Amino acid sequence: MKTTDFFTLTSQALNESDPSTKCSLVEKLYSKLKEGTLMFDHSLPVLEKEGPSYADFATIVKPAEVPGRKHFDTKEGQGTLLHAIAHIEYSAIDLALDSAYRFRNMPMEYYIDWIEVADDEVRHFRMLEGLMKKIGVKYGDYPVHTLLFEAGKKSGRDLLHRMAVVPRYLEAGGLDANPKIVQKLQSYPKTEQIEAIIEALNIILDEEIEHVSKGDRWFKFEAARRGLDEDIYFEILEQYYPGFEKRPAHFNVQARLKAGFSCCELKRMGARKCE
Repeated sequence: MKTTDFFTLTSQALNESDPSTKCSLVEKLYSKLKEGTLMFDHSLPVLEKEGPSYADFATIVKPAEVPGRKHFDTKEGQGTLLHAIAHIEYSAIDLALDSAYRFRNMPMEYYIDWIEVADDEVRHFRMLEGLMKKIGVKYGDYPVHTLLFEAGKKSGRDLLHRMAVVPRYLEAGGLDANPKIVQKLQSYPKTEQIEAIIEALNIILDEEIEHVSKGDRWFKFEAARRGLDEDIYFEILEQYYPGFEKRPAHFNVQARLKAGFSCCELKRMGARKCE
């Protein structure tokens, strides 16, 4: 008999190591969730995942050893760029699934939000897979790091920490980095592949704003439930990334405002202008 329990199906998708199968499991899970046919057994134990789901097929190295992203007018340069972004999107699938799986007795909207994010990340990953295939590259061909997995694992003990660290810090960082990559790509002579990469990045940026917004919503939900103000965000991040407020950064202010950040927060993090 096939299970209809949300947490069991989410765990299956999270632990699946084959990318194609994982993506299909996420799509089926999201479909069942929208149909309203799933049960929620909140008493099921939360099983910890010791290693990332890509460990079976990808070479894991230190972040400094991951191939640099440059020369985007060459197949090698496009391959390393697309592979790096695909790795972020694939890791984001698991982070969204994990956020839905491990935190129990939340409002239904919470579970819908994170499975919807996982479904979006699946679409992003498949879009990048298609672009990699055109130049003879597949996910796993280049070494990868585990920074996102480790951040998820460390922040998984507390919902407030998870929402602060993953969507509101790491994923929000993508809102800043994405336009820089697009700008660099636009400096190269136009080709069909470069134009396709730019289009994909613009789609991802637009939809990632909503992902960060969902993280912002549940961060504020949990902070309000505990009677905490927005300063707790900075206190949490200081635990994970000491000195982060002092690091120079270029912010995509408009995207961050759309995602729920306040000007007060952005200025505290170093944004020069915010209005």
